[in-house]
Amino acid sequence: MKQYVLDSNLYIEADRDEWAAEEMDRFLMRFLPSVHLHGVVAQELLAGAIDARREKLIHDSLIEPFERRGRVVAPSFGAWKRAGRIISRLVQQKRLSPGGFNRSFMNDCVLAASCRESGLTLVTRNAKDFDLIRKVESVEVVGPWPV
Repeated sequence: MKQYVLDSNLYIEADRDEWAAEEMDRFLMRFLPSVHLHGVVAQELLAGAIDARREKLIHDSLIEPFERRGRVVAPSFGAWKRAGRIISRLVQQKRLSPGGFNRSFMNDCVLAASCRESGLTLVTRNAKDFDLIRKVESVEVVGPWPV
């Protein structure tokens, strides 16, 4: 059975849109035992907390349940190196300009490298960044919501 990581954009979308939340709920009802929380996603969600109440809500309702069940993924040193190589190769191939990428793209490279290393399928709506990453790195990425 496939194991999944949901990208930050899906949690944010579900928080902002009732239909998106229902779609995520349907997916989680079916696949929750196979879903993991990635450290990069936790970091991005917490970094976006606009106040202490929101930060606590993100931690208590999302992060802590995954931690308690031992279904968290953190990038290894090898994944960090691989993420650097992804960026380097994209620059070498002139698909990116040196310094022409932001923190979010760097996080996506770490997420991709770590998911590949752990054998996890990344579920995201961010096709643009991950299509670019897949030009130099084999990683399983699917759009919402796989069946």
